[in-house]
Amino acid sequence: MMAEQEAGSLKKKKKIIAIAAGEAHTLALTSDGQVYTWGRGTFGRLGNASDLDQLFPLNINFTDQNDSVKITGISAGAYHSLALADDGSLWSWGYNAYGQLGFDGDNSSVPCLVKLPKAGNETERKVSLVKSGGMMSLAVDDIGSLWMWGNCSVQGNSSESEFILDPTPTPMSVDFYGHTVVKVACGSEHIAALVNGEGGDLVCYTFGNNNHGQLGLGDTNMRPNPQMVDKFNARSLWKAYEVACGAFHTCVLTYKRTQSVPLESLCWTFGRGNNGQLGQGTTKNSLYPEIVDKLPENVLLVSVACGLFHTSVVSSSGNVWSWGMENGLGLCPEATFTEGDGGDALSPRLINDVSGPRFSEPVQVACGAAHTVILADGGYKLWSWGRGRSGVLGNGQEADFFSPKAVLWPPPNVEGPETVANNPVVEKDPEEATEIEKKLSVMMDEMNLLHSKLRIMERYASILHGSIFGKPFEEDKDIPLSLQNSGTFDITKEWENMLESCDRGKLIRLQMFYRNMLAGVEDKMMKQRIKEMLKEYLGSSTSTNH
Repeated sequence: MMAEQEAGSLKKKKKIIAIAAGEAHTLALTSDGQVYTWGRGTFGRLGNASDLDQLFPLNINFTDQNDSVKITGISAGAYHSLALADDGSLWSWGYNAYGQLGFDGDNSSVPCLVKLPKAGNETERKVSLVKSGGMMSLAVDDIGSLWMWGNCSVQGNSSESEFILDPTPTPMSVDFYGHTVVKVACGSEHIAALVNGEGGDLVCYTFGNNNHGQLGLGDTNMRPNPQMVDKFNARSLWKAYEVACGAFHTCVLTYKRTQSVPLESLCWTFGRGNNGQLGQGTTKNSLYPEIVDKLPENVLLVSVACGLFHTSVVSSSGNVWSWGMENGLGLCPEATFTEGDGGDALSPRLINDVSGPRFSEPVQVACGAAHTVILADGGYKLWSWGRGRSGVLGNGQEADFFSPKAVLWPPPNVEGPETVANNPVVEKDPEEATEIEKKLSVMMDEMNLLHSKLRIMERYASILHGSIFGKPFEEDKDIPLSLQNSGTFDITKEWENMLESCDRGKLIRLQMFYRNMLAGVEDKMMKQRIKEMLKEYLGSSTSTNH
């Protein structure tokens, strides 16, 4: 009985309650207040005191004067991350060129405390919600006021013809005319918020850049201050309950106001649509909110997320639909698809798991620039798909996957009664478990070292390849077939194949490259020969004089 309770306790610690995705990194928050990150490590965005990439989830260390910190909320911008603790404190890490970490200084590879300006009575403001996007950060305090910092639009400007970004590390409050903010989202240069309206209903406001109509106000004029979107006002038939922002588009989930509880949803989008990210069956922009095309009727959508140029939603029954750039996968224009599978998805397409089209007990969907993550099984399992470079999919690989693949959860260094493949294992005594943990730790260190060496070799190969061919090295295209298939490399044969495939321009480039190289070698040889002749002459001259 005691063993079962202990196993249940361990399983509870591994439950994930929230996920977030940045440009090429992913965050997961567990029910016991731990944060795990994986993906690209540049700028310190993973918060693990390193710039190295991480191929599967790794725990972040939060400390405040030697006290443990329990995290209750997370969010990811393009290259930075935010976390909210249960005591109302705010943490940030990653890229800080625009002050999006909330302080003036360099990037940070570890979590740092962010202080909101004190209230009038000099008490510390407590944060209840965090959100980040692009190069900006947002926080809602405990009285419902919104604060923003980083690469933000200038407020208070009466002109609606010019959009100005004013990078600032100091959180600034946003006036919502006395309304309290309940939910908020931000794109590259715009913000959308759901605020309490009359009778407690949520009303949608937007502000910021509007060059593609992403504010949903019927024009392309920027708004320095929040303005209500008429489609989702207090008198509308449709009541908004979720909002998400892509780079230049916005998505709002609604249900009928006549329903006491949400029973069926409508998904509305507006803004830039050139890659089908609006899901309206076209590549046109939309200045007003319009209903997403071809989503099934009578479904309840429980979560929505936007990448740069793609959008995903998940229903209460576990179906996931995506649309936008490259078949709804996001920013993957270089991806190699099978015949007929490529191109942008202008309408929602159903995402299938290996076991079927549904993910049981769905919790949340999150979109990065070019990857998508779904949290399901009540918070105990993760799947991801899209661009896999730098390990952003969390499955231990760096390959692209065009259908869902399980994230390594729990990761190899997390205790628990289950293996990575979620199969039961025989319980071990504490000493044996400790020894296994040590071996896993050594293995992870070796993997990180090998990964670092591979990155250096990739850069070296890319430099050489660029010098010869005038373009960066592409792993999928430029590795010879003989090396890919057999592991052996016939340099003479591959050289002949390369010359055979070159057009006149490439042959001329090669000729110039090797001509310059040969000239350099001959010049160096000539200089060395001159030195040798001078040395011989001086030596013989000295002996003659003697």
